[in-house]
Amino acid sequence: MNFTAFHRLHEQLGAKMVPFAGFSMPVQYEGISAEHEAVRKGVGVFDVSHMGEFILKGEGALDLVQYVTSNDASVLVDGKVQYSCLPQENGGIVDDLLVYRIDEKTYMLVVNAANIGKDWAHLSKYNRFDVEMIDISSRTSLLAVQGPLAAEALQPLAEIDLRAMEHYTFKKGVFAGISNVLVSATGYTGSGGFEIYFEKTHSEEIWKRIFEAGAPYGIKPAGLGARDTLRLEMGFCLYGNDIDDTTSPLEAGLGWITRFTKDFVNSANLQLQKEKGVSRKLVGFEMLERGIPRQGYEITDKEGALIGKVTSGTQAPSLRKGIGMGYVQKAFAKEGTLLNILIRGQAVGARVVKPPFYKAGQ
Repeated sequence: MNFTAFHRLHEQLGAKMVPFAGFSMPVQYEGISAEHEAVRKGVGVFDVSHMGEFILKGEGALDLVQYVTSNDASVLVDGKVQYSCLPQENGGIVDDLLVYRIDEKTYMLVVNAANIGKDWAHLSKYNRFDVEMIDISSRTSLLAVQGPLAAEALQPLAEIDLRAMEHYTFKKGVFAGISNVLVSATGYTGSGGFEIYFEKTHSEEIWKRIFEAGAPYGIKPAGLGARDTLRLEMGFCLYGNDIDDTTSPLEAGLGWITRFTKDFVNSANLQLQKEKGVSRKLVGFEMLERGIPRQGYEITDKEGALIGKVTSGTQAPSLRKGIGMGYVQKAFAKEGTLLNILIRGQAVGARVVKPPFYKAGQ
């Protein structure tokens, strides 16, 4: 079992710890609903130091990024971030990730914790561009400070103007008195905020300073439970649930990050899939009756024929109803289509809706 630099603090705060992607991680502190609401209305802090970070350096860095990722990284400028995925040779997804352009010859890739080894091997396999690859995961800590009050709460700690930062941009500078901190206007909650990368040795000091600065704003620590309900209300994919080695980006609704203006791993086959059309699609759905959908539950049409499976589901705290995502046969993917979710053997009514389920101001 691996531990982040904040493990002792989580235990002191009474967090319920669970194994996740090989790490001991907090699933909740005072409760998922309270932590969820703090992020939607105020500010919450997630320890996401389990994520992986790779630095790619050299003349061929962009060439490697372009070949292994589906999105077009050539449009990036210094200080910009891009969501992308690593296509599998057979049409599935190795991982989804963020691509940071540090400078013309330096990129940082942020990958999912469970896939660090797999992603590294995949990148290494295609590194015919003489790119220097550096895995900084073990020495990097990462806090996601999320919510509409995040910029206001954190501004006293930052020399850069947080309020002026555009979505999916980043800056390096002094933060909480520590130099060389990377502050990124990104997140996985749909409520705004920042992801803050820094050397592991500064972890407890930065945590302390963030919570001191956030105290007037009711800042709360938040765990994996709230992270999941928040991302699901936005319809964001979770690797291992909604996307994996068997799902193509086109089936998963990730055509917008699959750019055929360049050659990349399996691009020819994905181009054919786009032209022919997919046979199944990832859809969002809301429950029309009382019931909570869970991963693995079967989806049927109104006549009871099996048409798919739930990949993610929850009782949405902001919406007070069950929501979920799942793959269904293409004929049943249209918005408004009525479905049944089999919950403990009972057919419970649902309707296909277009994510995000939650919209700011609800």
